[in-house]
Amino acid sequence: MNLSDPIADMLTRIRNAVMAGQTLTAVPFSKVKAEIAKILKEEGYIEGFEVADGDRPAQKFLRLKIKYIGERRQRRSVITGLERISRPGRRVYTKKQDIPWVLSGIGIAILSTPKGIMTGQRARQLGVGGEILCKVW
Repeated sequence: MNLSDPIADMLTRIRNAVMAGQTLTAVPFSKVKAEIAKILKEEGYIEGFEVADGDRPAQKFLRLKIKYIGERRQRRSVITGLERISRPGRRVYTKKQDIPWVLSGIGIAILSTPKGIMTGQRARQLGVGGEILCKVW
C-alpha cells in the first residue's frame, strides 16, 4: 500500500484506536514513526511500543499500547486529540522563537529539527526551529 502521508496515517490509526477503546494498534514501521512513538512514550501519552515483524521478511510494524486512565466504565484515554500540522503538500516551518504552545503547555508539539525529532519544549531549550510535524494533547 503506497501512502502519500505516512505520519498522518499513524496519527489516524492512533485516533481510531482511541475512539474504539482499543489498547493496541499496529502501524507500518519507519524511523520517523519510531521517534514519534518514543516521544509519545516519554511524555506519557502511550504506555509503550515495540517493533514487530510482519508477514513478509522485509515488513516491520510498530505495535503501540494506548494508555488509559480509570476503571472500566469511567475509562478514558490520555490522548484527547492529535493534529497533523505539516503535510506533504504544505510544509509548515517555525523559528525557535515562534514554536507554538499547545493548549497553553498542556499538550506537546512534535518538531523535526536539524538535531532530530523532538518536542517543542526541547527545541526551545536547544534554541532550534524546524518543521512542525504534529500536535498532541
